[in-house]
Amino acid sequence: MSLPSLRLKANAERRLRAGHLWVYSNEVDVAATPLSLFQPGDQAILEMAGGKPLGIVAISPQNLICARLISRDVKHPLDKSLLVHRLNVALSLRERLFDAPCYRLVYGDSDLLPGLVVDRFGDHLVVQLASAAMERHKDAVVEALVQVLKPAGILFKNDSSARDAEGLQRYVETAFGVVPEWVSLEENGVKFEAPVQGGQKTGWFYDHRLNRARLAPYVKGKRVLDLFSYVGGWGVQAAVFGASEVMCVDGSALALDGVERNAALNGVGEKMACVEGDVFEALKELKAAEERFDVIVADPPAFIKRKKDLKNGEAAYRRLNEQAMRLLNKDGILVSASCSMHLPEDDLQNILLSSARHLDRHIQLLERGGQGPDHPVHPAINETRYIKSLTCRILPS
Repeated sequence: MSLPSLRLKANAERRLRAGHLWVYSNEVDVAATPLSLFQPGDQAILEMAGGKPLGIVAISPQNLICARLISRDVKHPLDKSLLVHRLNVALSLRERLFDAPCYRLVYGDSDLLPGLVVDRFGDHLVVQLASAAMERHKDAVVEALVQVLKPAGILFKNDSSARDAEGLQRYVETAFGVVPEWVSLEENGVKFEAPVQGGQKTGWFYDHRLNRARLAPYVKGKRVLDLFSYVGGWGVQAAVFGASEVMCVDGSALALDGVERNAALNGVGEKMACVEGDVFEALKELKAAEERFDVIVADPPAFIKRKKDLKNGEAAYRRLNEQAMRLLNKDGILVSASCSMHLPEDDLQNILLSSARHLDRHIQLLERGGQGPDHPVHPAINETRYIKSLTCRILPS
């Protein structure tokens, strides 16, 4: 396979040789190798200014991140063979970590498969292709997954905004076999069904698995409020872990149908109550009704999707956590989570501190959590670390 060259400016290779995988458009010697000559998804041999090859990249010529390193060996382009190898490497980690085949199998750059996410639900796989290169090789992705895992069905859940930057259309379609509307999974010994066809992202959020497991000692015999509950990942587990009562709040009727469905699966339906509507409005109504809870979980969607959202997003996190603190009993536990990559953990901690002080409360930070090991962090790429979960005790001053 003969590939064209993409040449870097002098010294632009330092970050890549130190471990990074991304090439920015201002690092390319466009006089020698114009980006305009490439189509989205093309592969090329990345070269230093002097012509020495650094590996093979997949190109997105219109983007600031104009290329991503696929392989540091120029003999191994993105094809079915490379996909099978990388899938086997990724699978070996997950099989070491988890007894049940329920996990994120592929996490993009961290598994050296940029633009590819695969979540496994037993015999069913949900795949997200976020790059033109992966979209171009989607048949090879399916063939490789079938060879490595022999699934009953593969669903392409390609409806995320990440595809827009690559000029890719959004769609959801079954790529192989049969995939039902809801698929089964197990997490922390608790049974669930996830709405992979019509739900959020891939249908489930494996990234908080270990943080949800940490709930167990805090919720026994306690009244729990689960905000932005989705299908009950936190709330149903709290009920199974021994909570006396759990209230789940979400704006989606489909999500709350999932809560009831998953509560019934685990025999805890009588402990659950669901409130459909805007979470911030629900918090106001609960305060007005003088409701109180022993444990509150606040795990919202990303309030900060881009850097320009930072100020408004931080204000939203402050408002959410402050309103939650107002509903806690005197010796209450708040689990405050964020999936906003642009919000560092220290900033979330400061938001919690300022919220507590505004209410004249004393706050103790008990536990810090991040994403599970099936979402490995690439140490050169901060963007691969996005989950924060802080377990706090809120006391009178």
